[in-house]
Amino acid sequence: MNTPLLQNAVVLVSGGTQGVGAAVVRAAVREGAQVAFSGRRHDVGSALANELNAAGHTTVFLDADVSDPDSARRSVERTVESFGRIDALCNAAGLTTRGTLLDTTPELFDQHIAVNLRGPFFTMAAAVRDMTERGAVGTIVNIVSIAERGGQSFLAPYVAAKAGLAGLTRNAAYAHRWDRIRINGLNIGWTETEGETLTQKRFHGADDDWVADANDSVPMGKLGQVDEIADFVVFLLSSRSGVVTGSVIDWDQTVIGGQD
Repeated sequence: MNTPLLQNAVVLVSGGTQGVGAAVVRAAVREGAQVAFSGRRHDVGSALANELNAAGHTTVFLDADVSDPDSARRSVERTVESFGRIDALCNAAGLTTRGTLLDTTPELFDQHIAVNLRGPFFTMAAAVRDMTERGAVGTIVNIVSIAERGGQSFLAPYVAAKAGLAGLTRNAAYAHRWDRIRINGLNIGWTETEGETLTQKRFHGADDDWVADANDSVPMGKLGQVDEIADFVVFLLSSRSGVVTGSVIDWDQTVIGGQD
């Protein structure tokens, strides 16, 4: 039998109560990790932790709002308090509300920066601090977005923040390569999640059949699936991904630069 990819690793997942984050939590415990995960919805997070712990896994739910730098840093500190260290981090918390260059308010812009860029910045900083102070290797995966390469016109503040996160990922990876802390990003594309359903209905007038219509509109006949993304995140967090660091990998069926 193969050794689980994250056997005995301590992993923190921000935004772990739903969508990609929750899928990463499930994949990480399946691969042998002890997992702390954060989010703003106490009832949902507690229910997920109770479910996984009842199944024999080791998880801790942390009430946290990454838009608050102190809360972001504290989530790492509470992970260390619970498990003694942090070995790996996945920044999955994200905000996808819409706005164009012309109608985005300063308040909306600041919200995107706070959640999609500033939060990961200070969560990473706290995690790397623990790793370097212990002289330990570590891994980080940031959930970025294929939109950081340009995106649709109605994603202006989202793109600005995610493009910043892609640059931050490379910068941090370079800064800490000799600490043997590997930091990578994943440019995920259009993905089927509960949050995306709410977004499609709120901003695009979608009906209950939107997923079927969306699946028909993309080359592979399906939107991105959270369990498939989570499997790849776990691989990147594990030693099986070897020496790779500073990579922001396109995980989508859009071919950037391709034209008919």
